[in-house]
Amino acid sequence: MYAGAPPWDIGRPQPAFLELADAGALRGRVLDVGCGTGEHALMAAERGLDTTGIDAAPAAIAIAQAKARERGLTVRFAVWDALDLGSLSERFDTVLDSGLFHVFGDDDRARFVESLASVTEPGARYHLLCFSDRQPGDWGPRRISQEEIRSSFARGWRVDSIEAATFDVTLDPAGVQAWHAAITRI
Repeated sequence: MYAGAPPWDIGRPQPAFLELADAGALRGRVLDVGCGTGEHALMAAERGLDTTGIDAAPAAIAIAQAKARERGLTVRFAVWDALDLGSLSERFDTVLDSGLFHVFGDDDRARFVESLASVTEPGARYHLLCFSDRQPGDWGPRRISQEEIRSSFARGWRVDSIEAATFDVTLDPAGVQAWHAAITRI
């Protein structure tokens, strides 16, 4: 997907996550899970946060590393499986997920939530931006309902909020319908 520019790679942070950063909601050690070309990890690093970005796509990580060098930012980027975060042997206070959760089927989604739990302590915050079931049509990734988010995080987590948002993409200047969820590890 990264041989060209995928539709979700907009060259800047998603507005919902930029608002979080501007409001000071990112804290401690930050993990950008499914970071793609690194815009959210770089945004956190620009604010002085100890940041790691992981993605399964080596081409995306290479682009993210080049961006960090060009911007003079220190960010750890690694090719990594989001279903095996525990093998990072690290803990994070804030996890950003822009467009990863919605790619998993039911079984892998449960594994992903367990994987998140393995790198977070009680009080850690997970911020999710995913395709919403409010989005019409059938192109793109699976649409996620609020209930799917709530049921996925029913054990060991508290869903603090789920709000309607827009996921900016290159295919449509209006973006696509999304959910922005704030979830706390308990």
